[in-house]
Amino acid sequence: MARKISGGRYKKARKKKLSDVAGMPRKTILGALKKKNLRTRGGKAKPVLISADKASVLDPKTKKAKVCKINAVLEVPSNRLLRNVLMKGVVIQTELGKARITNRPSQDGFVHAVLI
Repeated sequence: MARKISGGRYKKARKKKLSDVAGMPRKTILGALKKKNLRTRGGKAKPVLISADKASVLDPKTKKAKVCKINAVLEVPSNRLLRNVLMKGVVIQTELGKARITNRPSQDGFVHAVLI
């Protein structure tokens, strides 16, 4: 903690409230479908995806979406050390071909992707 010019210490105005504390970091992994509902402010519920094996894949040419199985995680551009983690920007191999995840599955409760 820093000190004043006089040598005195600065004091905190207040401690952290529960609303100031950050939530637990979650990484959605490739596996059997597992969901969880978290209580949010106002008594609402936020669907949290813990693991998933299916994705809603959009074909940009035909503008049609299809739910298909995720076979493998090919590339995680944000962190090359991560394996089998589903997050925004990750390239996955599906039944339709390669696709890029366009949402944040740990916050949405489902995986949405676009064919590459």
